[in-house]
Amino acid sequence: MEHFVRVGDIFEIRCWREEVAEIREASLYGVAVEDKYEVSVRGIVTEELLEKLLTENPTDKSIYNKMTKYFTIHVENDLCDIWSEHYGTEMVISIRADADIEFFEQVMRQYSENFSIGIS
Repeated sequence: MEHFVRVGDIFEIRCWREEVAEIREASLYGVAVEDKYEVSVRGIVTEELLEKLLTENPTDKSIYNKMTKYFTIHVENDLCDIWSEHYGTEMVISIRADADIEFFEQVMRQYSENFSIGIS
């Protein structure tokens, strides 16, 4: 993720309405918009937010084996379109350049037994 997400990128973080602490924290980096079931926070990736996304390890694993504290994280830029869903347990990344696809394949090859990876 560090290769593809940069300071200055536009992001969206989605949380369930009852995830008050997560909404409060994400709102430090953007503007929250509520709908019936979710709250969507949109803003610009800062150095602080990027560091948190790359290093935080959620301790709340009682219901879900969370890899991130946010239900959805979406970042799109000129390199890719990344969707981290279901607390980071599912990711979809559309990579735009062949060199970046090769980089991704090389990095992920070492995890082939741990992840289901489809490249199209």
